[in-house]
Amino acid sequence: MKIGVIQQHNKADCCDNRRRLSEKIRHLASQGAQLVVLQELHDSLYFCQVESVDNFDLAVAVPGEVTDHYARIARECGIVLVTSLFERRAAGLYHNTAVVLDTDGRLAGRYRKMHIPDDPAYYEKFYFTPGDLGFTPIDTSLGRLGVLVCWDQWYPEAARLMALRGAELLIYPTAIGFESSDTPAEQLRQREAWMTVQRGHAVANGLPVVAVNRVGHEPDPSGLTRGIQFWGSSFVAGPQGELLYTAPTDTEDAHIVDVELRRCENVRRWWPFLRDRRIDAYADITKRFLD
Repeated sequence: MKIGVIQQHNKADCCDNRRRLSEKIRHLASQGAQLVVLQELHDSLYFCQVESVDNFDLAVAVPGEVTDHYARIARECGIVLVTSLFERRAAGLYHNTAVVLDTDGRLAGRYRKMHIPDDPAYYEKFYFTPGDLGFTPIDTSLGRLGVLVCWDQWYPEAARLMALRGAELLIYPTAIGFESSDTPAEQLRQREAWMTVQRGHAVANGLPVVAVNRVGHEPDPSGLTRGIQFWGSSFVAGPQGELLYTAPTDTEDAHIVDVELRRCENVRRWWPFLRDRRIDAYADITKRFLD
């Protein structure tokens, strides 16, 4: 499968962000991409640096005008497109939602982010209700996609449940970066931990992983911090965790990666982790903590 990844530096103008993304999608499709994955909340700045009720105005209906726009591009280009939108479900009820559009423009499915962070400059609990659709892969004409979102990428349970339900690929639209006061050594540790844990999901489940991050500096509207420097580094890993492609840390990028999905069958035969799981001994995993 030829997978296109788009790593973009966003501005305050949502229409311009959408226009630039659309150009990149069409370019990758013209170069042979079959699946294109966009970064988390790709139409706007990462608004979760502050808690402001005005930011709820950025939310959109799903389906609606914005999904129709991306559906037209998917249909025009004949690609499967993984988008990431701020979903307005009802007044006072919002989700961080990945929407997958098939080659004919059909809405193949959606995934609502399950794990919601609440850290300095990442105040997502103020905006997003935790997902209620579970860890359910989305069937498309290209295969069954295990779509998760950003903070979900730290949780092996999420990846495993997608794999157990037949996902053929794990996909993570992402928005993550450095706090400017961190030392260079700490910044490097964080970025490498982010890549390592996801490559571990690839190994543990015998599946490729696609992680698409935003890039560039976005200021803190409150002025209380120096903003977030998103670290880019979008990557694709194979089923043994091998890096097939890594994007730059500091510039936009649009790239196609050729992933051999059939290889997963052999990897799972060599490393039959699913066979050897002790499902009779895992009941405690559903508890918050074991005292």
